[in-house]
Parts: sequence; structure tokens; C-alpha cells
Amino acid sequence: MKIGIAGTGRMGAAMAQRLLSVGHEVTVWNRSQEKTKPLAEAGAKVAATPRDLATRSELVISILTDAAAIAATYKGDAGLLAGDVRGRLFVEMSTVRPEVEEKLAQETSAKGAALVDCPVGGSTAPAREGKLLGFVGGEANDVARAKPILDQLCRRVEHVGSVGSGARMKLAINLPLLVYWQALGEALLIIKSLNLDPARVIDILSDTSGGPNGLKARGPAIAAALKGKEITPVTFDVDSIRKDLRTMIEEGRALGSTLPVTQCALSCFDAASKDGLGAKDASTLPARFSQGEGK
Repeated sequence: MKIGIAGTGRMGAAMAQRLLSVGHEVTVWNRSQEKTKPLAEAGAKVAATPRDLATRSELVISILTDAAAIAATYKGDAGLLAGDVRGRLFVEMSTVRPEVEEKLAQETSAKGAALVDCPVGGSTAPAREGKLLGFVGGEANDVARAKPILDQLCRRVEHVGSVGSGARMKLAINLPLLVYWQALGEALLIIKSLNLDPARVIDILSDTSGGPNGLKARGPAIAAALKGKEITPVTFDVDSIRKDLRTMIEEGRALGSTLPVTQCALSCFDAASKDGLGAKDASTLPARFSQGEGK
């Protein structure tokens, strides 16, 4: 299939690599064309504009930073919806509020195309291996059209409702994990005086009922951070966490509720970013707090 990918950041690039590896003809576009070069070298075609990308593709995946980036990519004379996109299917994978996806679906439908939202759980390694967890919102027939491709990207695909439902589910699954990084830092602070080997500490915590899958997967990186090592490659940076936490708080407010734990976690991550850790991997956060740097 001819698949277009708008947004070749860490996740978009990893998904492009996956789709190339299973035999699809992949065309990519990114606001910064520098990020498309490795994919071009791997066999992907590069579109000059989002409009060009959409007209070349049967199915278009977009995975972008935020609502503003979505608007800039889909709208305007050079946007994804600018050309003749009748019959096209768009799969929007950004982590944004449900209302963003709902409005975009209406605009897409007005152009004779269809849209489903399918944000995913997982990082770059599962993306390259086709082992993400996908949450789809959309009409049943549109989801059925998208599913063969989603099955190649995801180990599990869940259709959770109409357009926007995927976005809501993604916020829900990310919230406990993102808050956990701060909780882990506080737990490590309590046992700092024991002077245990970091790898041993993470192994113990991972084997308890308080050890989520995220700790099991990122344990070695956290242990390395506790030893003062630089974490590379960065899979999910601190500023991306802050953006997601703000989105969760905004959605909670729209529902007439506050998210006090999420708000407290955001304040801690804001402080980390202010101290220069914005582009660092999330694994550095527990280590930072455990050393007394985030109090």
C-alpha cells in the first residue's frame, strides 16, 4: 500500500521504518526536512508539502506534536486537506484532546475523506517492531479499513468508540505512568541512605506490586541514570511529558474536574525543564529527584 506519514519525529520515524520493513511504499513529510533524510536513505520517498504527501498516498498517518501542529499540517493551501483527497483515509496518532480529533474528522469528511484517531502506547523500539498498543476512535467501516495497517504497527488494537475516543483513552493510559516517574523519584529518595547498587534497587522495585511495566522496560536506563550516566537514545523527553500532562489537565477541566495528582507532577516536571532537563529522557527524572535536586 502507498502510505504517507506526516511527522517524522522519534515515533513517526520508527513507524515509517516498520512499514518499510513489511513492504509498503512509504512517503514521508516533516516540517524540518533534515529529519526525513535517514528515512530517504532507507527507501522512503519524501514529499515537499503535506498536500503532496496526501495526493501520493492511499492512507495517511499523522503523528504530530500538538493541536497547533495538526492545524498547520492539515490546513492551508499546502495542507493535507488542500488537494483532492476524496476516498483517502487519515489515521491521526497525535496525543491531543478528543475535541481536536472530533473537529478534524468533520473537516476531513467535508473533503470527501475519512479520519480515525489512533494514538498509541509504547516507545520507539516497540514501534520499529510492530508491538505498539493502539486505541482507535472512528466509524466501524473506517476502522476496518485502517486495521490491516494498524495490525502491522501494533500488537493489540482496541476500537474504543467514535472519533476522539482513542485520544481520550491515550490520555488515560499515559496519566498513571507519567505520574509514576515522580513517585519513583520520591521512593528512591527514601532509600538513598541504604547505598544499594542502583541495578539491584530497580530489580527489587520491578518485582513488587508497585512496579509497572514501564519500570520493567526502562529499569536499566533508570539504573544508569542513578549512576550519573547520560541516557541515550532519548525515547520520551521531559518536555513531551509536560505537554501530555497539560493536555490531561485541560481535558479534566473540560469535564468539570481537577486532576490534583497530575497537577503536582506537572509542577515537578516544569521545575526539571527549567533546570535544563527538557530534552532529556524521562528516565532521568527519578534519578534527579532521588538526589535531592527536585525538591
